[in-house]
Amino acid sequence: MLARKSIIPEEYVLARIAAENLRKPRIRDRLPKARFIAKSGACNLAHKNIREQGRFLQDIFTTLVDLKWRHTLVIFTMSFLCSWLLFAIMWWLVAFAHGDIYAYMEKSAMEKSVLESTVCVTNVRSFTSAFLFSIEVQVTIGFGGRMMTEECPLAITVLILQNIVGLIINAVMLGCIFMKTAQAHRRAETLIFSRHAVIAVRNGKLCFMFRVGDLRKSMIISASVRIQVVKKTTTPEGEVVPIHQLDIPVDNPIESNNIFLVAPLIICHVIDKRSPLYDISATDLANQDLEVIVILEGVVETTGITTQARTSYIAEEIQWGHRFVSIVTEEEGVYAVDYSKFGNTVKVAAPRCSARELDEKPSILIQTLQKSELSHQNSLRKRNSMRRNNSMRRNNSIRRNNSSLMVPKVQFMTPEGNQCPSES
Repeated sequence: MLARKSIIPEEYVLARIAAENLRKPRIRDRLPKARFIAKSGACNLAHKNIREQGRFLQDIFTTLVDLKWRHTLVIFTMSFLCSWLLFAIMWWLVAFAHGDIYAYMEKSAMEKSVLESTVCVTNVRSFTSAFLFSIEVQVTIGFGGRMMTEECPLAITVLILQNIVGLIINAVMLGCIFMKTAQAHRRAETLIFSRHAVIAVRNGKLCFMFRVGDLRKSMIISASVRIQVVKKTTTPEGEVVPIHQLDIPVDNPIESNNIFLVAPLIICHVIDKRSPLYDISATDLANQDLEVIVILEGVVETTGITTQARTSYIAEEIQWGHRFVSIVTEEEGVYAVDYSKFGNTVKVAAPRCSARELDEKPSILIQTLQKSELSHQNSLRKRNSMRRNNSMRRNNSIRRNNSSLMVPKVQFMTPEGNQCPSES
């Protein structure tokens, strides 16, 4: 409207409208890379289109243990309630068929002792009383108000059947609860891994390293570590293998390949010709579609159950040219572990080339170490010069302050005209 009244030029209004209506470029967030094993150790795998669901019922105990806690507690409660209701119906039918219900309705006070000797179950006069008697039989409470007699063999048979069914339900449900509380992966919650892995030079070789620790004082017996690389590969025939697993050896001086996990340890894998990381350089690592899976297995000292802890490292979680800081110190005759620095790393000198190039040209490592030494010496010189300059500035400032605090001399005149110097 302003443009029609010639207050604002029409060209300006059209350009502004076009600029406002211009679609902003959509920036798509980078999707997180799918990983086979999550950092918590859970398998990132979804099972779909399983047609033979009946196979899970064939192994009902494992199915119950694998269920979530809320589902297990619902099944635990419903199994007892259903058994109590089922046998309550059976006890009511026994009393109804024997005529106990009508007998209690027509009895008088004088016939009480005679009536209790002729019924199948005393004081079962309704479905509610039959339900209470079913609970007393299966849970073996025995309040004393209701009891069996010798009149009905059928009632004795129902009593035996309910005891057997109750024992089976108790054994299955209690065993399921015990197995869920004592599962091996519960112990694995206190087995921790460093969030990042590092690649650095150790003993003249490029090594892939990560740190593992145990938060509990109870140890893991016969602990062993396995490392696998999972990546997508294509065979010469053109077949695409989405999950190709490769075992890589762990550098362990112990022949049994077990570790003594009394304190956090740095697990090392030497990148040699047998390693899948042999041809990967620092620049190639960011573009690699691989995942390094770490598996720690051992026996729990307190329960004797075999446990397994897992984690994985993708390419973005591998730091090239870093090294883990030391966290174990000796304090008053005791080794102390500072878990606040468990995953901390420091940057160190490491060649950016692959392990193959390093084996073919060993001079690369020497040049890298020399450059690192020169840079370290230069940094030390700069640090010393900065300290020297700071000390000189501090001394100069102290001298200035002292000179400003000096007391001036004051001269007094005597009546004879002589000067008497004094300080004030």
